[in-house]
Amino acid sequence: MTELAAEAVTLFDMGWSDFFAEQIGSDDEGLIPMRIANVHRARMSAISLEGPVRLTLPVHTNTGDYAVGDWVLVERETNLLRRRLERKTLLQRRVEGGTAPQLTAANVDTLFIVTSCNADFNVARLERYLALANQAGTHPVLVLTKADTVEDARPYEEQVAALQRDLDHVTLDGRSLDAAAALAPWCGAGQTVALIGSSGVGKSTLLNTLAGPDQDAPQQTGGIREADAKGRHTTTSRSLHGIAGGGWVIDTPGMRTLHVSDSAEGIDILFAEITELAPNCRFRDCTHEHEPGCAVQAAVKAGTLDPDRLDRWRKLQDENRAKTPVLKGPKGNKRR
Repeated sequence: MTELAAEAVTLFDMGWSDFFAEQIGSDDEGLIPMRIANVHRARMSAISLEGPVRLTLPVHTNTGDYAVGDWVLVERETNLLRRRLERKTLLQRRVEGGTAPQLTAANVDTLFIVTSCNADFNVARLERYLALANQAGTHPVLVLTKADTVEDARPYEEQVAALQRDLDHVTLDGRSLDAAAALAPWCGAGQTVALIGSSGVGKSTLLNTLAGPDQDAPQQTGGIREADAKGRHTTTSRSLHGIAGGGWVIDTPGMRTLHVSDSAEGIDILFAEITELAPNCRFRDCTHEHEPGCAVQAAVKAGTLDPDRLDRWRKLQDENRAKTPVLKGPKGNKRR
């Protein structure tokens, strides 16, 4: 897939901003800003104004500390990686048995949460993706794909609209040229988007559509198992690509399981109607289950709060507490 257009580009076209420029000091004189395009176990590649670059890594470099989309400073002649700049946003998740979060993508402006109008559609899973996006500081957009396979997509759209307050959502056929137009507001020059979702929901198809007709190597797409509407896994690694319109996209492997951790703020944003009611409860440590004077339970009884929504909030809260390690230090659990 074409990383850089034929015409001259600037750092700002690549997603650079004052946030990163302000981190450059006198000690960085002569170093070149580049953006991480691929991260592997023992090597990394980046994109510079001149094109793709294979980075030279210092001894004992842990590539797991870097994410696709990171900005780094590199020596001009040797391509030696010198340091990583502070991130504006960071998508990360914990995997079962892991001791540290797995970095998914960095400096993402918009996260396209992709699901399809079939048996893959799952409200509880989408809420997990939204909590991840909220915690990372990215702008979530829910993308409903394969709308052409159902007679009426409105039931799916209504469920999506209820997931989070003021949530942007788009319904489309990923193979149509109209799909790129529908997502264009978030894909302009210098903007970085990422695609996340289960295998088989059409992420690779959507990526190919966003890239436009001039791409060099389209992402492979897989079929759907008719029995359960589950897709075949076609994306196996994270990578940064240029897309039509001047933006950038980070594709990610499909996720079947997403554990919620380190996401207290993201959950509060997701369930804003519960978060805003909680201060009105009689007890500060109200669990919203059985305590007298509970404003949340009062809303359920009044019919203004969906009890199923409250149940899912409780499950995510419990899981987040169980899977978030308690860290000591001045930053507490705040991770960058």
